[in-house]
Amino acid sequence: MPDLVQFDYAIIRVVPRVERGECLNVGIILYCRAHHYLNCAIELERYRLLALCPEIDIEAVEKHLSVIPLICAGNNEGGPISALSQQERFHWLVAPRSTSIQTSPPHSGLCADPTAYLEHLMEMMVRLPPH
Repeated sequence: MPDLVQFDYAIIRVVPRVERGECLNVGIILYCRAHHYLNCAIELERYRLLALCPEIDIEAVEKHLSVIPLICAGNNEGGPISALSQQERFHWLVAPRSTSIQTSPPHSGLCADPTAYLEHLMEMMVRLPPH
C-alpha cells in the first residue's frame, strides 16, 4: 500500500447573493505539503448558477474564478499573491471572504495521490450524481 500523506482542501463556492447565503459548489483547492502540490479544479455549470440567480453576471464570475488556477500554479498573471509560497497561497485562497466567490473552511485528510484525490473530491462535492 502506498504511503499516505496529509492534505488540506477547500470547496470553491459561488455565492451569488451573499445576503441569502445560497451557494453553488464549483471547484476544489487541494494542498499537499509532502508532495509540494497546490492545485485546483473548477467546473462552473452555468445553468445551475442561473437557476439559483438568473440575474448574475456569469462572465464576471468566470473571470474571478480564472485567477484561482493562476495563483495555485504560482503564475505571475495571478498577481502578487502568486509570488508567495504554496502554503501561503493556499491560506490566502481559503481565507474567509464576504464576496460572491468563497471557499469552505479547510478540511484535512490522508491520500497517496493528491491529483487522484482532487478528482475524487470533484466527484463527491461538485459534480451532480449521474441519473
